[in-house]
Amino acid sequence: MFSLEIDEHITIKLLAVRNAEELYKLTDGSRDQLREWLAWVDTTKSSDDSSAFIEHTIQSFKENKSLTTGIFFKDELAGTAGFNSFDWINKIGYIGYWLAPLYQGQGIMTRVTQTLTDYAFNELNLNRVDIRAAYENKKSRAIPERLGFVKEGQIRQAEWLYDHYVDHVVYGMLESEWKKQ
Repeated sequence: MFSLEIDEHITIKLLAVRNAEELYKLTDGSRDQLREWLAWVDTTKSSDDSSAFIEHTIQSFKENKSLTTGIFFKDELAGTAGFNSFDWINKIGYIGYWLAPLYQGQGIMTRVTQTLTDYAFNELNLNRVDIRAAYENKKSRAIPERLGFVKEGQIRQAEWLYDHYVDHVVYGMLESEWKKQ
């Protein structure tokens, strides 16, 4: 089972089906805030939906297609982060994340993203890490900016969110750049 201790308070690890109720409660309690930027929120209607999501992430991990982890802060589930997908031919990992509002503003996601980026380059031997965030999502965009990712461009109408399109800003980090930092 995949697990990384980031510091004395933060650990990321693969979710297990036993985490489904906790994940559902975290999602449901953060629904209004998450819905602004995440298209899947309305389809999460019960712990069964969270269980199906966890089963999917476990299978995708086994197939080496993705790596989705739960973020545990002081042993409490705080959100998820990981590689939504891998492009093994081109050696690219695509990081995605969300954190419940209660845990935001404490540097948790920055430390998690930094650890995932280290892992991508040092353990997975990737050449590139991508992070994409909605143009107006300042909190999500601040993370790659804080870590020195390069803002490479903007994709117009990249994602449909319920009743409108949002543009995405693309951030990239190359292995050679990361090692120079």
